Amino acid sequence: MQTQGGAAVHGGTPAREDTARYDAPTLEAKWRARWAATEPAAGVRLPLPGRRKHYALTMFPYPSGDLHIGHWYAMVPADAHARYRRMQGDDVIFPIGFDAFGLPAENAAIRRGVHPLRWTMDNMQRMRGQLRSMGASFDWSREVVTCDPEYYRWNQWLFLRLLERGLAYRKHAPVDFCPQCNTTVAREQVIGPERLCERCDTPVVRRDLEQWFLAITRYAEELLDFSHLDWPDRVITMQRNWIGRSEGLQFSFEVRDRPGLSFEVFTTRADTIYGVSFCVLAPEHPLVTTLTTPACREEVASYQEQAARRSEIDRLSADRERTGVFCGAHAVHPLTGAPVPIWIGDYVLASYGTGAIMAVPAHDERDFDFATRHGLPIPVVISADGSEPRTPREPYTGDGIMVHSGPYSGLGSAEGRLAVTREMERTGRGRGQVNYRLRDWLISRQRYWGTPIPVVYCPHCGTLPVPEGELPVLLPPDAEFVPTGRSPLTLHAGFLHTRCPNCHGPVTRETDTMDTFFDSSWYQYRYLSPHYAAGPFDPAQARAWLPVDVYTGGVEHATMHLLYTRFFTKAMRDMGLTDQDEPMPRLFNQGVILGENSEKMSKSRGNVVNPDDLTVRYGADAVRVYLMFIGPWEAGGPWNPQGMEGAVRFLQRVWRLVSWAAGTQGGPDPAGTALRRRLHQTVRTVGEDLERFSFNTAIAALMSLVNEASQYRDAGGEDRELWREVASCVTRMLAPLAPHLAEECWELLGGERSVHEAPWPAIDEGLLSEEALTLVVQVDGRVRDRVAVPAGAGPAEQQAAALGSPRVAAALAGATPGRVVVVPGRLVNIVTRR
Repeated sequence: MQTQGGAAVHGGTPAREDTARYDAPTLEAKWRARWAATEPAAGVRLPLPGRRKHYALTMFPYPSGDLHIGHWYAMVPADAHARYRRMQGDDVIFPIGFDAFGLPAENAAIRRGVHPLRWTMDNMQRMRGQLRSMGASFDWSREVVTCDPEYYRWNQWLFLRLLERGLAYRKHAPVDFCPQCNTTVAREQVIGPERLCERCDTPVVRRDLEQWFLAITRYAEELLDFSHLDWPDRVITMQRNWIGRSEGLQFSFEVRDRPGLSFEVFTTRADTIYGVSFCVLAPEHPLVTTLTTPACREEVASYQEQAARRSEIDRLSADRERTGVFCGAHAVHPLTGAPVPIWIGDYVLASYGTGAIMAVPAHDERDFDFATRHGLPIPVVISADGSEPRTPREPYTGDGIMVHSGPYSGLGSAEGRLAVTREMERTGRGRGQVNYRLRDWLISRQRYWGTPIPVVYCPHCGTLPVPEGELPVLLPPDAEFVPTGRSPLTLHAGFLHTRCPNCHGPVTRETDTMDTFFDSSWYQYRYLSPHYAAGPFDPAQARAWLPVDVYTGGVEHATMHLLYTRFFTKAMRDMGLTDQDEPMPRLFNQGVILGENSEKMSKSRGNVVNPDDLTVRYGADAVRVYLMFIGPWEAGGPWNPQGMEGAVRFLQRVWRLVSWAAGTQGGPDPAGTALRRRLHQTVRTVGEDLERFSFNTAIAALMSLVNEASQYRDAGGEDRELWREVASCVTRMLAPLAPHLAEECWELLGGERSVHEAPWPAIDEGLLSEEALTLVVQVDGRVRDRVAVPAGAGPAEQQAAALGSPRVAAALAGATPGRVVVVPGRLVNIVTRR
């Protein structure tokens, strides 16, 4: 017996009649044992000649120790699609691995008093068995484990390449810090208005630290090009908003009576520049101390201290009052020369834009609130219709006609923005500029369980990369990984101290480790050649298999993993490592499985569903079918135990039908034409649905076909050739969805090799069109009959057929039809004059 992609070979068992109940747990174990015994040996290969390659990928799991039902919901449909593509003749790879570094492993290890490596490895071993139990066709020979030095060596190698190109850099910066996890977290990992750590729900605080960053902002404009991506609109919108492109004017305000001193602001509303009545600097702005006059110093310092205790979300909240203090200095308006008071306000953030704003209170809500609170002027410079404006009771934030704006008065807003920008550029006082909300990616983590950053610090030679020949820089197995707010690696002398690669004097290593999103930003490349030693991946394999054809996973990764992996592919392209512009052109997101009460599953709510228990009780195929039938995959839905029973009944009906079909010996039966037509229509429908990840409708079509076939059987239909065709096609259509049962049915039918190596059923195009239509006939809204008409019958013929029905005539009982509504091909509704 041989296999490919989890497909076992049969010995051609003779057909037999077997109406016994299908014992799912026993027979599924049989097939999993066969698949395991015939998995391909470790190694890589190029696509088979004459076959189209298909790289299917689902997001790899974190080794938490147990697969939950959400893992099944994400992975089972992805497996079904991969199996379908294989039956369509594609040469499919569908790899799997583990995203094994990160805080959860370290925190769990701390709680349990066990080393993170042991905890992680034990969990992976358990999860491998669970992943096999779902019947997925994963290619285990391509497994990657990100905490293995064989993998993270290439994390370090890629970091050094990014460093060479100036895409990795270190700077002193205010960062978000989780006091519970005792590490920095990226902006993307701070959740909600309460600014909670996404890992542990602890409020984060701000700290100033030396940190390593990746310059993702250099690719901001290219990351806004989604023209080559077939991705959900929701993900594209989230990434577009996260990158946050805005066009405007950046210019300097000179400080009055302070030659050479100035600060920059950025505005998207250059048409409102004549309405500037004050400027506001963030409390953390580097010029605050310099600008503050002695008389204001104490008040400003106190305000800075108060602002430091507030979160950015709190400072930006629309519900809180705009507080601030005057610093005693004035700027000079760049067009009018008028003095402009400089205030310090915490609704301006040093981390966003330039850390300073021009305040136009008549045309900005925040500035209006601030000016009203502090009694500052509110000059109107934009009129909705060009009329003379009055003192506003609220800000007007739309476009309009410029007024009280010197030579630009009378211009429309769009024209005025362009004219002011050109004048500022002509005089050298400003420039048109594109800004982005996106910030560079903070990758430093002060924890043990991650990839060491391959850098050393020499007192004589400065910051130096670790030589490539010394990679990987290994995590010391005996480090103390209890969190202290500093990296545990700072406490390990053997790791910390080494020799300078330049002068050979004593140096210290970088003790931060990398954000684990670094690991998952390129793992799809390593799958192609997981043991390749000459580079992060084999270029020949990359040319043959890339890009990933279909990627599946959760929408929650839209602004982190899915953005980072796009950045990595573009950076690697510019390094000459790949010729791809995008990592995965086609993406599908699954929804979320909720508890029976439609709430998120959690142990505290007591609504967690254990897939291991379900597999033992019902079998993996029933769990697979239920999850794919629950509703549209992208929508998710609440768990319903009754749905599991329905899935079991359906699979048992398939088994009984195939068992019966395998033993029938009847001759040709002209009455079977309708069933054969329905069979070929279903093959087309199921194939189209599987291709577009519409699993629930594919299963519904199969259920309908099985019902119709059962009715034909119950009516005495025993056409042996028809039944062999029905059983063969149903088994093959079921194979991607319920792979174990399909193997058993295929063996029962005497199929050669494995059903998963069998081709998808061919469609007879001549059988796809209906010869007749069945119309539902209603009288006053109640169904009275169903009548058949030729497929080409028009509305008049359909109405005549309905009115000619004896059952309809009896229902009318002599009443005259007042109105007849014909829904062509579906329904005739007769409304009487009673």
